[in-house]
Amino acid sequence: MSEWQQRSLASLGNYENGFAFNELHWSEHGLPIIRIAQITGSQGIVDCFPGVLPESYRIDEGDLIFSWSGTLAVVRWSGGPAWLNQHLFKVVPAAGIDRSFLFHVLQASVAEMGKRTHGSTMKHIKRGELREFSVEIPGNECEQRKIAQVLDTLDTAIRETEALIDKLKAVKQGLLHNLLTRGIDPNGQLRPPQSETPQLYKESPLGWIPREWSYGSLGTWLMGKPKNGYSPQEAGEWTGVQMLGLGCLTKEGFFGAQLKLAPAGDRGLEKALLNDGDLLISRANTRDLVGVVGVYRDIGTPCTYPDLMMRLMPSEETSAEFLQLVLQSSKVRRQIQGSASGTSESMVKISSAIVTGLKVAIPKPDEQSVILCRSKALDAQLQSELQELEVLRAIKAGLMDDLLTGRVRVTPLLKSLQQTAAQTGA
Repeated sequence: MSEWQQRSLASLGNYENGFAFNELHWSEHGLPIIRIAQITGSQGIVDCFPGVLPESYRIDEGDLIFSWSGTLAVVRWSGGPAWLNQHLFKVVPAAGIDRSFLFHVLQASVAEMGKRTHGSTMKHIKRGELREFSVEIPGNECEQRKIAQVLDTLDTAIRETEALIDKLKAVKQGLLHNLLTRGIDPNGQLRPPQSETPQLYKESPLGWIPREWSYGSLGTWLMGKPKNGYSPQEAGEWTGVQMLGLGCLTKEGFFGAQLKLAPAGDRGLEKALLNDGDLLISRANTRDLVGVVGVYRDIGTPCTYPDLMMRLMPSEETSAEFLQLVLQSSKVRRQIQGSASGTSESMVKISSAIVTGLKVAIPKPDEQSVILCRSKALDAQLQSELQELEVLRAIKAGLMDDLLTGRVRVTPLLKSLQQTAAQTGA
């Protein structure tokens, strides 16, 4: 570690704040104005500026941008020439500091910075405080580049996996739309569209559906009314029973990740005890998330569902898994969101009557099984890629900790990786 040195973040580069644009500067022409929303990807380009400003406000491909107010983040800009808005720093590396290496150092420092941010509604890091954040870095710029090379390779793998996941999600949406509007014919193929084979379809309140399908209110395929859960006060210690949080139901289905401890001896919990395979639907949430569904899977301990969820009991003509697909479809989601009511968009509700009154189209059980098999095959591929993404992120986190502290030296690591690649190729 003798050739490594302790440096403040402030000394590693020049942090140049963006320009304070306002509505007088906005235009449909000129270079784009880049705000926090554009670097985080939450919004596309909104405004441009056609004028001329000092070069310090201009960003180009590969420039480092540090969001220091509102959302702490570090990105490498990849959107071409643009103007930088206030509350964003353009970070220009100091002499002897590799730009890609600096990107990874700043990215690793963001989490620590978050613990020391100021302001209750607008978190921010003062420029002067960057002098207080110290890191150990190699003084040799060549070693910096090699460290960045390893981490950049992992970043590329992560981006490619994320792109594949996004593609699979889009494919899944398209496939589910076709499966739930055209279905599978006796030969195991998607039925041709109604425009090509009108004799295979009939009209319904949901549009054209296959002639063999039935349509009506969801209650037709339920045994009894939906039942609300139970929400007692959370316990302060382990009692052997857990309770689902509302976040366990997502647009993708059930995830047992937001669990609470149930109180001991509360008899009200008995009616809300779950069985593996139970179908749940949220009855209150934001308009975007109200009515999301999931098939509960055993978490290893007794578990109950809360008052803000309802349990649905499918009839013998269908199944919880198939009804989950139906309730996730865009046509049914629009019905749910349109029927939800409340005084605040942050918490709208649906009733048991709304749920049982949803208009659905249901194929015969044999066709339901085939549709589920197609859906599960794509889900398995998607889950495999999601797991791969988690592995890559974990590897990167470990390597950042090792390489950016000098705990693991990069030259032996690169040699090891090259030998492994050669052996694999052989």
